[in-house]
Parts: sequence; C-alpha cells; structure tokens
Amino acid sequence: MAEANSEKQTCGDVSKGLTDLNKDMERMLEQMEKISVKTTWMVYEMVMTHSDPAIVDQMRRLEESFLQCKEEIEKKWRDMLDETKETS
Repeated sequence: MAEANSEKQTCGDVSKGLTDLNKDMERMLEQMEKISVKTTWMVYEMVMTHSDPAIVDQMRRLEESFLQCKEEIEKKWRDMLDETKETS
C-alpha cells in the first residue's frame, strides 16, 4: 500500500510540475510576443522617420526649438538666481 501511495504522489508531483511548466511557458511566450510587437513598432517608426524627408526636417526643427527654449530657461534661471543673491 505504501508503494501505491508514493506512486500516486509521484504522478501528482509530475502532473503539477508539468502544469506549472506549461503556465511558465505560456507566460514567457506572451512576454516574447509583447517584445516582438514593440520591436516591430520601433522598426516601423524608424523606417518611416528615415524615409520621409519632411518628418526628418520637422524633427530637426523641433530639436532646435527645444534647445533654444532650454537655453532661454537656463538663462532666466541664472538671472533669477543672480537677482536673489544681490538682494540677500
């Protein structure tokens, strides 16, 4: 009888192990699918950006505007700090 119980436990352990393995594999497959979709979108966006000269020009102008704005904000910030130091 002890042998029959240990065989049932072993079969149950194997069955549970296979079920857990199946769940893990499904979870990993879902993660791979998500990564694949993200990669596909990244490649699509890169191709579209590089193949349309208007988009490249717009991106360049946007970057220039951003840098000018950033420079102006830093200048205003320094001026404000200098004024604060002078009044102290």
